[in-house]
Amino acid sequence: MQVRLAKNPRYQKHFLMDQAAIADYVVNELQLFPSIEELSVAEIGDGNINYVFRIMNQRTGESVVIKQADKLLRSSGRPLSIDRSRIEAEILLWQNELAPDYVPKVYHFDPQMYALTMEDISTYHNMRYQLIDQQVFPHFSEEISDYLAETLLPTTDLILARDVKKQKVRDFINSEMSDISEDLVFTEPYNNYKQRNIITPGNQEFVAENLYQNAPLQTEVAWLRNNFMNNAQALIHGDLHTGSIFINQTGLKVIDPEFAFYGPIGYDIGNVLAHLYFPMVENMLKKQSNQAFDQWSQSAIQEVYDKTRAKFEAIYDQQVDCSLYRNEAFEQSMLDAIFADALGYAGTEIIRRVVGDSKVKELSLLTQTEAQLKMERLLIKIGIQLIIDRRKITSGQQLIQHVNELKER
Repeated sequence: MQVRLAKNPRYQKHFLMDQAAIADYVVNELQLFPSIEELSVAEIGDGNINYVFRIMNQRTGESVVIKQADKLLRSSGRPLSIDRSRIEAEILLWQNELAPDYVPKVYHFDPQMYALTMEDISTYHNMRYQLIDQQVFPHFSEEISDYLAETLLPTTDLILARDVKKQKVRDFINSEMSDISEDLVFTEPYNNYKQRNIITPGNQEFVAENLYQNAPLQTEVAWLRNNFMNNAQALIHGDLHTGSIFINQTGLKVIDPEFAFYGPIGYDIGNVLAHLYFPMVENMLKKQSNQAFDQWSQSAIQEVYDKTRAKFEAIYDQQVDCSLYRNEAFEQSMLDAIFADALGYAGTEIIRRVVGDSKVKELSLLTQTEAQLKMERLLIKIGIQLIIDRRKITSGQQLIQHVNELKER
């Protein structure tokens, strides 16, 4: 699909478009469709941050999606840097070069309207809700490990020219979005200094003892927080949970990289792993668990870890040229550190989704209070173990073994 800009004066200054304006925009500014009369426009966003529209030519079936950013956060009206839209467009364009099978195609980014026009991926479905429905995806670990390996390691200066990497770090500074993570992921779950944590009644003492008063844990989280804030290692997605993955039985697409910046590789890997634990644990604690889904969930966690590591090693060996970095001991030490980070960040993500104010849907699915409390405690224990033991765990099999041991305690 080719964009032919008309440069209409109406669209030279940002304003928030409604459905009628979107229809006019795609016809008279982008010239993607011949006539407004043939179009259907539907808002399909989740209503939290941006405005997302699906535009379809009802005669031909051709369609695109437009995602527009505003200067105010949609859910709360709080000011938020609109430059996040440029960052999202640029990372998607770069990832289309690195891993074209796994991200939507970008047709156009409008720097005046902060509107991103891209491929309609409505044949794919939100992975979080697919897993809640206990759908299994036999190829998921293969596909997501491809995405992780192909988009992360090649954006480091192990592979990129040093000057290019430094310029990319500048281009993707994303202060406000990173600040959200620094608070919600790495600070508030351990001291609640903004009083925004939401603790399920009955778990207050458990959370206080295991998180607020756990000095050894807080020491490790401090190291993870410091690494997140200071290790400009690779261009990371920054919010890679199952709600940002759209999937079907033929493939997947990763969307919404608004939190993207140059940070530690392990953060993206850890987020993927973390969000596989929620549906797995929810299913485990049901009176009648789905054994097929349980088996797939455990295999997915194990395989995502193992396959991602193996593919990192392969890309490292193929694309890293510097003789110092080709040193085998250095390579293994580097990969050990990345995957230790991944487990630590999986732990912080699990914990913050349990006690923070940005919860996951899976936590509300168990109808009995005792089952919900048990689920949250098990998840917190898993998160703590991943953080504390992150340097000791070196295989996917160990991850599953530890979950089963914690479940029996």
